[in-house]
Amino acid sequence: MSILIFLDQADGHIKKSSFEAAAYGAAIALQMGTTAEAIVLGNGIDDLAAVGNYGVTKVHTVKNDALNHMDAQVFTKIIADAATAMGATVVVFSNNFNGKAIAPRLSVRLKAGLVSGAVALPETAAGFVVKKNVFSGKAFANVAINTAIKIITLNPNSFSVITSVATAEVTEFAATVDAAKVKVTNTNKTIGEVPLSEAKIVVSGGRGLKGPENWSLVTDLAKLLGAATACSRPVADIGWRPHHEHVGQTGLAIAPNLYFAIGISGAIQHLAGVNRSKTIVVINKDPEAPFFKAADYGIVGDAFEVMPKIIDAVKKLKGVA
Repeated sequence: MSILIFLDQADGHIKKSSFEAAAYGAAIALQMGTTAEAIVLGNGIDDLAAVGNYGVTKVHTVKNDALNHMDAQVFTKIIADAATAMGATVVVFSNNFNGKAIAPRLSVRLKAGLVSGAVALPETAAGFVVKKNVFSGKAFANVAINTAIKIITLNPNSFSVITSVATAEVTEFAATVDAAKVKVTNTNKTIGEVPLSEAKIVVSGGRGLKGPENWSLVTDLAKLLGAATACSRPVADIGWRPHHEHVGQTGLAIAPNLYFAIGISGAIQHLAGVNRSKTIVVINKDPEAPFFKAADYGIVGDAFEVMPKIIDAVKKLKGVA
């Protein structure tokens, strides 16, 4: 019996959300009096022994160039074989694009109960009950999993990671790698930006900025804070910003530690994608803007007057000329 964690990687680097999943899986293992092991697929990956800092005792690798591109069906079969071979009773993923693609398939293959979007450790005193977000983060549900094998996808930035100095054993798992049914013909990557899904701070703008020529109010603050940039759907739809920056119900759902909303009214569709942020700061000249109801801090004022003052204050704080 063990806990198995899937470590998601891109370009040889383990994603931040997977380190959170590793710590979460290790905490479950501690609850259940067992060990936490991880599996990672692909070649040329960073120092995997360091995953031991998150409580993982062993990392299983499947080194194959074909696995550097995710194919949900191929990955599912390998992870299912690994879970069976290790006698895993709980399998943990991050609730990101890859986790959402693999976990349901694995659930069917292993006849395992699945809870997606977990936000806390399961209650194991009487059964196995997992707390998760429902209704786009407006409420919580406690879901019991009664199957022998249990699968959980953890919402990014919902579990506090505690590290220690430890080393994980790295071993190769003998897996049969099926031919992928999806062929990657081209990859377009955004260079030099903080990925939204991994960002701890996000600075976002809306139509209140009046045009793309004013977007330096967003990018200048983001650069100072080491933050990612984002936008509301209308901004992406009219071509002011690229669609990969669109956050909201129909875009990317994010959960940074700090989210700046500049000139965004806060329609319910936008809130659905950002309401898991730890702290929300809203800057809008309309005191009746819906976003203020969700904000931790709000400034009623014109962004063209407020933002230069915030940027200057951050520069002074950081000692930037």
